[in-house]
Amino acid sequence: MCGGTQLERALTCVDHYATGEMFHLCRCTGCGFLFTQDFPAEAEIGRYYETPEYISHSDTKHGLINRVYHYARRYMLRRKARLVMSEAHRKEGRLLDIGTGTGYFPATMKALRWQVEALEKSAVARDFARTHFNLDVKPETALTDYAPGSFDVITLWHVMEHLEHLNETWETLHSLLADKGVLVIAVPNPSSYDARKYGAYWAAYDVPRHLWHFTPDTMQRMGAKHGFILSARHPMPLDAFYISMLTERYMHRRGAFARGLMTGALAWFSTLVKKERSSSMIYVFRKKQL
Repeated sequence: MCGGTQLERALTCVDHYATGEMFHLCRCTGCGFLFTQDFPAEAEIGRYYETPEYISHSDTKHGLINRVYHYARRYMLRRKARLVMSEAHRKEGRLLDIGTGTGYFPATMKALRWQVEALEKSAVARDFARTHFNLDVKPETALTDYAPGSFDVITLWHVMEHLEHLNETWETLHSLLADKGVLVIAVPNPSSYDARKYGAYWAAYDVPRHLWHFTPDTMQRMGAKHGFILSARHPMPLDAFYISMLTERYMHRRGAFARGLMTGALAWFSTLVKKERSSSMIYVFRKKQL
């Protein structure tokens, strides 16, 4: 992010989802940006997603923790839609959702009469969205097919942390967004209450699928680097419940559901005091006006 070359090893995390492999998280001593070191190349990383437990692609409801995820998602879909319309100052418009997964969010916005385009890397997830929501979801390579200024809103819900070509993506987003449009990005927060509690076990590090780990400070800096101004930050306190339950399961503790529920509740109260402690954050960016 800053071009610095002095790095320090921060944590060593395990891929609990797919392989059991270990990956190191490194931090730039210049700007504090945290990232997964030596992550697999784009051509090789697909196998780390190839598991029926990867919920954003499979839509699995297997297990109590995943059922909790679905309940929380239904609530959050309504909240996301309201947030987008409030921040964009419009009830209809042109929206691009990147990394749409199985299509729930663009389907919600389409039902509210928005003109929606959606991109997703996973063919399985694209097929689900097509079958269940009649959405024409395009592969991620279609991002470069749109004309500059095509969208009033661009959303990335827990997607930015997955994108290998980070700087190039930010430049493309700046080009595609209308001058008065808004860019909405949700990512996990490694400076959150639950991240600090669980350390290397924190499920939202999700190595090696998560390449970048944005704090509120580094997210603001990344936006500024690419011509954006951060106009709002919103906590996602419900994420702490799901992430904490998942983390407790990774730690093989008895009563993972109850323990995760307790940590989620404590994280919730922590967020009421300081929203930057939220397990995940939503960032709203606008273009810098020349």
